[in-house]
Formats: sequence, C-alpha cells, structure tokens
Amino acid sequence: MNWQEDQEYNLYVADLLVRPEVLRLQNYVQHHHSDRLTHSISVSYQSYRWAKKLNLDAKAVARAGLLHDMFYYDWRETKFELGTHAYIHPRVSLRNAEKLTPLSPMEKDIILKHMFGATLELPQYRESFLVDMVDNVAAVQEYFAPKWQAVKARFNS
Repeated sequence: MNWQEDQEYNLYVADLLVRPEVLRLQNYVQHHHSDRLTHSISVSYQSYRWAKKLNLDAKAVARAGLLHDMFYYDWRETKFELGTHAYIHPRVSLRNAEKLTPLSPMEKDIILKHMFGATLELPQYRESFLVDMVDNVAAVQEYFAPKWQAVKARFNS
C-alpha cells in the first residue's frame, strides 16, 4: 500500500505534513539520490507498517519517524565543533520537532536515538530500535536505487 492511500497512517501524520517546516525538508538532498522529506516519509511509513505487525506504538513511530531528520543544513558541508553529524543532527531535529508539536517521551527517544550504531546512545524503546533499523535500510536503498536501476536496465536491454 502507498502511504498516501493509508488512512490510518495519514490520520497520524496529516497535521505534520501540512507544516511548512516539514515541507521545507524537500529542499535538502539526503543520501545523494533523494530529498530529506521523501526519506523521512519513507522511514516513517515503513516503520509504521512494521510497528503494526509487531504490535508496537505505530502512531509514535509514524510521527517520530517523520520528524527524525528535521534539520535544515547540508550535512556534507556543515561541520560542528561539538561533534559529528551523527551526534548533532538528532539533537537539532528534536529541538525543531519540539517547536512543531508536543512529543511523548517515546517520540523524543526515537528522534534522539535514531543514529544508534553510529553513536553509542542506547534507545530506551523497541520503537526506537525499529526506526533506527528502518532508517539504516532506507539510507542504503536510497543510495543504491539509481545504481541498481542502471544495472537492471543494462541487463534488460
């Protein structure tokens, strides 16, 4: 099912998807071949679908998954003295998300800990681990999708 056709998913995230702050994410490249909004929706929706299958908090996963990369800079160019992008951007994203909507402790943990593995900050909830794993898979898929399409096209011609 496509996320636009999933009524329950849209019920959870519709208020966020109309916010200019969220829509602005489409102006930033993410993983070379996608924009940050498309990536965030992908992570959000895939995480939501898995959460439903695993009887986890699908609403928290959908909302926090959508907000997990809520930062407005090119991570390839902007560097920070306080730490790596993997450490800094979840904190920036959390601060930006808190300006948009109230967040539960679980949603905060999902956003803050979605870089587990690249950082040593252990998630407190299964939902946080789920979004972290889906984010990793989505990043690989987004990076390699054009390369895979080129290989398929070459062998199909």
